[in-house]
Amino acid sequence: MRIIFIHQNMPGQYKHLAPRLAAAGHEVVFITRRKDINLPGVRRLSYDTAREEKREGHAYTHHLDGQLLYGQAVAEVLCTLKNSQFIPDVICAHSGWGEAMFIKDVFPYTPTQIFSEFFYRGKDSDIGFENPDIISIDRICRSRLRNTHMVLSTIDADALISPTIWQWQQHPRMMRERMSVVHDGVDTQICKPNPDAAFQLPTGKILSRNDEVITYMARNLEPYRGFHKFMEGLGELQRRRPEAHVVIVGGDGISYGSKPDDADTWRQSMLASHKIDTSRTHFLGRLPYNDYIKFLQVSRVHVYLTYPFVLSWSSMEAMAVGCAMAASSTPPVREAMRDDENALLFDFHKPMELVDTVCRLLDDAPLRDRLGQAARQSIIENYDLETVCIPRQMALIEQLAKGQDLSPNYVPTEFIDASTDG
Repeated sequence: MRIIFIHQNMPGQYKHLAPRLAAAGHEVVFITRRKDINLPGVRRLSYDTAREEKREGHAYTHHLDGQLLYGQAVAEVLCTLKNSQFIPDVICAHSGWGEAMFIKDVFPYTPTQIFSEFFYRGKDSDIGFENPDIISIDRICRSRLRNTHMVLSTIDADALISPTIWQWQQHPRMMRERMSVVHDGVDTQICKPNPDAAFQLPTGKILSRNDEVITYMARNLEPYRGFHKFMEGLGELQRRRPEAHVVIVGGDGISYGSKPDDADTWRQSMLASHKIDTSRTHFLGRLPYNDYIKFLQVSRVHVYLTYPFVLSWSSMEAMAVGCAMAASSTPPVREAMRDDENALLFDFHKPMELVDTVCRLLDDAPLRDRLGQAARQSIIENYDLETVCIPRQMALIEQLAKGQDLSPNYVPTEFIDASTDG
């Protein structure tokens, strides 16, 4: 087969799938904005947009200009491939940036699978999660318009996939009827416990499983991942745990939401407004992947919070490592973590409940062991890269290439919340 993958930040969700298909003898092309990365056996084609994004006109459409530029650039690369007689058997693309909008205009008869990561809603999701009383019709309408490029990307697609039930459920019914739930997968052979793990801090101090280590991680330290709530509780947590070291991994950028009003970064804002013991709080920025795994392996309790939004890869990797998880009881979390079964859950909005939960885990080694083992087992059974996710992904692509029926697969109904059905 000839297969095209499209993702502006290569490899994205196709990190494992694209090279796996290449290793199986298929001809694989990856279209991306990046120019600094390669995958084994995969031919990379990089693109540039025609100009910088402009944010003019109606406020609801500010994002659309950039998405059109992405879609236009990808269409030009696809035309170049078509003119060179490269006719794909399958195209797989992420819908998030507009890259997939014009695929069918270039290759109208090629089966296309769209990765639908998130569909914006004005209610029952991230918008208004912390301040439901200030949601305006203006905010709701702007949110709806953010889906414009995704609707155009998916309307003619032959198949859609989404990584979790909750993310699947955020999409309209007309999209869900063509959408399978298939997670990207967690490599449980890399993300695994190591009782002998050691992690060196920038100060030179080496942490191990013998130390009381509390960990927190997000791509960027921001409210969408509950960083502000973690910091609100941190002073009290340190008062109760005078020997604990708190290790925080994440950048100072903005992945979701906006910057604080009182500082350049959320870390600066929180440090200015909350008194903590900085000698036992270690901000490490972003880590190389091998160091990141060691960071999880020495964790005694790993704290994870999120708005009702995309579930972080890091939360599942922490579970696979066997971390004792203290996590916010928000809908995407509850799909992977169940209170007192493979994690302890607390109210996102109550930092002192976070503190109580972490302290309960720190005081109870048998509980930590039980929950950590159960967390890893749940990842192995439901999200393992080799035994669950890659086989499902490969099977869907083979079905698509053969023109077989692609009725939605892997949608266990016990996780569906009727309150967001629509």
